[in-house]
Amino acid sequence: MTWPASSIRRYAAFSDTPTGGNPAGVVLDAATLDEAQMQGIAAQVGYSETAFLTGPITQDTVIPVRYFAPEGEVDFCGHATIATAVALGDVAGVGAYQLATRVGIVRITADRDATGATGTLESPPLDCFPLQSAHLDALLQALGWSEADLDPEYPPAIGFGGNKHPILVSRDPQRLRTLDYDFDALKALCREHQWITVQLITSTGPGTWQARDPFPWGGVVEDPATGAAAAAFAGYLASLDRITPGDSFVIHQGADMGRPSTLEVTLHSHTATVSGHATPIPAS
Repeated sequence: MTWPASSIRRYAAFSDTPTGGNPAGVVLDAATLDEAQMQGIAAQVGYSETAFLTGPITQDTVIPVRYFAPEGEVDFCGHATIATAVALGDVAGVGAYQLATRVGIVRITADRDATGATGTLESPPLDCFPLQSAHLDALLQALGWSEADLDPEYPPAIGFGGNKHPILVSRDPQRLRTLDYDFDALKALCREHQWITVQLITSTGPGTWQARDPFPWGGVVEDPATGAAAAAFAGYLASLDRITPGDSFVIHQGADMGRPSTLEVTLHSHTATVSGHATPIPAS
């Protein structure tokens, strides 16, 4: 279905400019829409995710939200949640809100700083799981990588911060810059195992990382910023005792796509907060 353009807010999440970050749609008045209609609107918008708020907007109650990629619904989406926080700040005021997602309550905060509007989300409880050897082999084959590309200090694993994300840490930043993968093979693998994005990441210095995130599950080649994967990566680092509660780090993503993004992540006892700017995208 088509939906009035005025009802769809568009933001570049994790960027203070509309030409950076990861574009996300936000529909604040989605209470009358059914699943098929939301899916159709998400396909119409064409961004990697669009968030649909299906209940009253208030700081005193939990607001139900659903997230749709062009080719399916996801349980949770970080960059669309940051966009939603900023949208709520625009229409209802800065402060704290709660969203009811398919993976539980997600607390968000809308705020402003010297360079614009910001959003913060607190992830669902974090977890980390082993990546089976056969699944790693299939993943590497689809990516055109080998085990020699991986940093031996960071074993492959499945991180969880609302969704499952395989995490592969490259020993060489150049390996990320030359990303070129078999879309159909990786999509089939991600669909089979419910891996929402694949977190390909490398260290660029103390407390800083560079990431690329293929998203063939949702019909998208790559995400310029992936908030849920950033939270999952915090859980992964914690599982290796690389960080402890209170530690923060920064992920840079999207530069190779021409949409640079900055994600600020802090680990807590069982969750992580992910913060960033979001900027309205002007109507074309």
